Amino acid sequence: MKRYVIPALTVIAAVGFVFTLWEVFVETPVQVTLGDRGQILVGQSLFFNQKIFYYHVANAFMLFAAVGTTGFCSIAYLKTRNAKWDDVALAAGEIAVMFGLVVLVTGSIWAKAAWDLWWVWEKRLTMSLLLWLTLVGYVLVRRFAGAGSERLAAGLAVFGTVAVPFIYVMVSQGDHHPQAGASGNVATLSGQMKISFWFSVLTFLFWFLALIISRVSSARAERRVRELHERAMDAGVL
Repeated sequence: MKRYVIPALTVIAAVGFVFTLWEVFVETPVQVTLGDRGQILVGQSLFFNQKIFYYHVANAFMLFAAVGTTGFCSIAYLKTRNAKWDDVALAAGEIAVMFGLVVLVTGSIWAKAAWDLWWVWEKRLTMSLLLWLTLVGYVLVRRFAGAGSERLAAGLAVFGTVAVPFIYVMVSQGDHHPQAGASGNVATLSGQMKISFWFSVLTFLFWFLALIISRVSSARAERRVRELHERAMDAGVL
């Protein structure tokens, strides 16, 4: 049964992505801001450019999920020293790097369309970049730090996880970036925009699950190979 889980999740994600493309670029209206007299405010309307929102925010949700998984499993590993927790943490950490890169790139594209700036050193943006660099550091430590890298990397993962709630709320009134919460972009969506957005989130969730299950399986296989190699060396076979 397990052999069909990853293909099934991948197929569902692929079909969902195709359907999401149709929903976002065909069915969902463009974003416009109206003035007091009903006229379209060109400087405040993103029009077609706003559609990147459906992928930028959905990837951000998956980034937070991956970082949370990495942090939780790292804490469990530090407490139990069970390698299975470390395998899940490593898989989620690598996936978080991928989602984090997508978030930064799509966010920059959105910023150029909305503010005519590729990047602004505001609190949420700066903290998001630091989180991504922390995740990159986590992966590099796991790959190249040698013996004891699991515990050092676990500490980095916990540090990164603590940053997630700060990133979510770290926007002040003077910042360019929209706020989260009850007055944020997601909470104020309605109609077809709301349907398309949550369908996009669900699609990327299936993709996230397919990636993490696949990567955990390969991480555990790599661990078994290393253990067999060490046993062979101890036995004088190699």
